[in-house]
Amino acid sequence: MIHSPLKNLNRRTVLKAGAALGAAGSANLLAWAQAWAQSSPFKPEKGAKLSLMRWKRFIQAEEDSFMKLVAAFSKATGVEVKVTHESLDDVQPKASVSANTGQGPDLFWGLYSLPHLFPTKCVDVTDVANYLGKKYGGWVPSAETYGKSGGKWIAIPVAYNGNVINYRQSMIEKAGFKEVPKDTAGFLELMKALKAKSTPGGFALGRASGDGNAWVHWALWAHGGNLVDAKDKVIIDSPETAKALEYVKTMSESFVSGTASWNDAFNNKAFLTSEISLTNNGVSIYAAAKRDAGKDPKMKEIMDDMNHALWPVGPVGKPTEFHIAYPMMLMRYSKVPNAGKAFMAFMLEAENYNTWLEEAVGYLTHPLNAYDANKVWTSDPKLSLVRDVAKRTLTAGGLGSVGEKAASALADFVVLDMFASVATGRASVKEAIAVAERQAKRIYR
Repeated sequence: MIHSPLKNLNRRTVLKAGAALGAAGSANLLAWAQAWAQSSPFKPEKGAKLSLMRWKRFIQAEEDSFMKLVAAFSKATGVEVKVTHESLDDVQPKASVSANTGQGPDLFWGLYSLPHLFPTKCVDVTDVANYLGKKYGGWVPSAETYGKSGGKWIAIPVAYNGNVINYRQSMIEKAGFKEVPKDTAGFLELMKALKAKSTPGGFALGRASGDGNAWVHWALWAHGGNLVDAKDKVIIDSPETAKALEYVKTMSESFVSGTASWNDAFNNKAFLTSEISLTNNGVSIYAAAKRDAGKDPKMKEIMDDMNHALWPVGPVGKPTEFHIAYPMMLMRYSKVPNAGKAFMAFMLEAENYNTWLEEAVGYLTHPLNAYDANKVWTSDPKLSLVRDVAKRTLTAGGLGSVGEKAASALADFVVLDMFASVATGRASVKEAIAVAERQAKRIYR
């Protein structure tokens, strides 16, 4: 595998894609890209230049592969592409500012329902979605939910991140368990036993856009709680919500200290330094350990010892997983919308996307059915369970719609803050629900 020379990127660093295309191993990709540019229905404007803001990578090989893809696009089409990498939690506020001011990057690649915060500010990309859907076996239902607004596509859900339980086998065995329990009652007992007999686990209670939002929504939905109903009426004040909060309050007593301030990077670090035995994350922890196993005995130990599990099923009796969607949107203020559409389509073509999935080591998974067949899902049994996360996940609106209001509730951390305030003792269950209800009613009024 040929890696890009652009590594160790600093935050806010702007990368020029052309420098990322190495000579060796790139000729075939470039030849295909040039042929694609000639036959593609999406023709960039003459002299077009594109700028893209994306979340900063968690796996270096994923970023390297992405930048090779970007470079091939630039070489084939003549469109210079500048990529800015920002932390996961910074993409949404920066995209919102650009949408409101009408200036900034042409493309944003963010989380969950980000484009639904400003649906009228996004270019209609229905033609791109239809082109890709027809060619690659159709979109999974959750991708249509995240991608569409008012019957048209306002974004392309480029990928998902399977947010699953990461755990150390030896540590859960020390606590008396052979596997992660598949029900919430058993899972709570595991967490208590890890604290008492082994190494504690921990989940982010800070404003972690990915990991924090993912696990608290799972907990809420697993107990039958919901922020809104199918008609977007606020129903957070319920016995089911109270049970979910009480469950998490009890579970949080077993957490390693400091989780109240964790963002999306903290649990990775804590797991890789063996401070915790169990957390929720993508498979990036495993990928990092696998990458460094040959030169670091501690990483090899973690790689050999760790595994992944799906979220336990709660009293509702069915899975309530919340995996992270990564939609890409093209802003209406862009002066080169055709170039933006061409780039989106290019990314998800099989010649690019299959390699990207493989080099992302399963951290990214797919929104189009054809990519079920990618070999990464059978290459390592520790990765195979994340293949279908786009099909398994619930979406940001829960029972309600994925629209501007659901996106606002997620961006404002209404549910996460409610759980965090109870878990940390800042508020009682009743008080926390009342605050969340007031916030939700303002958003959904």
